[in-house]
Amino acid sequence: MAAPYDLNDDSVVVIIGSGAGGGTLGNELAQKGIDVVILEAGSRHEYEEFINDEWESFSQLAWLDNRTTGGGWRVAKDFPNLPAWIVKAVGGTTTHWAGASLRFQEHEFKTLTNYGKVEGANLLDWPITLADLEPYYAKAEDKMGVTRTNGIEGLPGNNNFKILKAGADKLGYKECHTGNMAINSAPRDDRNSCQQTGFCFQGCKWGAKWSTLYTEIPKGEATGKLEVRPNSHVVKIEHDKSGKVTAVVYADKDGNMKSQKARIVCVAGNSIESPRLLLNSHSSMFPDGLANSSGQVGKNYMRHTTGSVYAVFEKPVHFYRGTTMAGIIRDEARHDPSRGFVGGYELETLALGIPFMAAFLDPGGWGRSFASAMDQYANMAGLWIVGEDMPQEQNAVKLHGELKDKYGMPIPDVWFTDHPNDEAMRNHAYSQGIKLYEAVGATRAFPTPPYPSTHNLGTNRMSEKAQDGVVNKHGQTHDIKNLFVSDGSQFTTGAAENPTLTIVTLAIRQADYIAEQMGAGAI
Repeated sequence: MAAPYDLNDDSVVVIIGSGAGGGTLGNELAQKGIDVVILEAGSRHEYEEFINDEWESFSQLAWLDNRTTGGGWRVAKDFPNLPAWIVKAVGGTTTHWAGASLRFQEHEFKTLTNYGKVEGANLLDWPITLADLEPYYAKAEDKMGVTRTNGIEGLPGNNNFKILKAGADKLGYKECHTGNMAINSAPRDDRNSCQQTGFCFQGCKWGAKWSTLYTEIPKGEATGKLEVRPNSHVVKIEHDKSGKVTAVVYADKDGNMKSQKARIVCVAGNSIESPRLLLNSHSSMFPDGLANSSGQVGKNYMRHTTGSVYAVFEKPVHFYRGTTMAGIIRDEARHDPSRGFVGGYELETLALGIPFMAAFLDPGGWGRSFASAMDQYANMAGLWIVGEDMPQEQNAVKLHGELKDKYGMPIPDVWFTDHPNDEAMRNHAYSQGIKLYEAVGATRAFPTPPYPSTHNLGTNRMSEKAQDGVVNKHGQTHDIKNLFVSDGSQFTTGAAENPTLTIVTLAIRQADYIAEQMGAGAI
């Protein structure tokens, strides 16, 4: 473990958040001999402490602080405090994630060019291409142990996958397999292999699934150059009169305010907390918040177009056994506007335990339809839709006008309404999912609406020009040289793929840039 850094040590890089972006960046910088302090709002739970129970696990790991919601999404009505599965713990949402690790496709980096202007959407090309990221994607896949890369075998298929594959074959889909998963199919990197326990979202009890909690962070700590401070809730980033950021103010576990000086600050708190922090760090020099000369901080919030399709069969499936999301169909992830929408979507296996299934199923509330579905739980199969949603300026994370948290910081207000393109895509995916299950003899197949999503993206987007976004192609804010964004909030658009691999990839690339800029004395 690194000796604690002094609060007045202004040579350290301070990273806010320890998930896919922050945890990876911290280790990468520490490996280069750079002094790093990670401030993590949540506690540290080692993987043997994870709880195999959905409600209890949610209470252990999720970000339970109050939020408010608005807009046309169902979440605003049914889950107004946005109990999203964003994790508040060391390792961030990499403790909870399913492990799906897919590269973005070439066309998805240039959506404005490829899709054209879509009315009501704030599409923008990324300032980087797939070719720019390929060498870093390769490093990330090797680091995370992604199956079907680097000669790593795929995971075995559970019953839920076998049904998905049989249906895919019937519909003529060509690309269906057990996924590119950051879950060890054989022991690797001092971690166990997957034991097919299921309930992957409650934290992997075996350490088979890649998480910064037990991969990047301990490796960084072993260098003596990385200190992780759990229970450190950041409320503000401070700057000097030249506009450079100088310190990070946070509440420690006892609620006492501390200030950690910094040479560089990297914000990696996720797409809700990161813009909240930048907006709350306003000053007379930056009246609209830090890095917000474009007015784009908090705007263009995306969460992927999601939803599920469940099916009931005559015989037991036990879809909750085995790896939760080790099954994917990629054929619909192409861009093909003849389907009635731009962009594409993935279909991935999904199983929920009984409490969450009951909370989210809701085919018209309690009653016979609901009860009969739950009665047949053991006979169910299920899949999840992950599709590219449209960035919209109106979809935004703002500071609440009145409500504050226990540290006096305004709570986030998250506003979201689906774009017509999102709805067209979801309806197409529902229809394909139902056809797939009916083709293999389901007695009943039904869609369920999207629930609070973990794929929170955008809100501090990358842009070529400062007026169009918040950060440049290295995640460095356009306005402040020594302030970076290191999480999924820097995504210009969402693509159809689960985001974690790309967040890790960008963090590895950002670490190289930060080290180079520090070495040159530029920051």
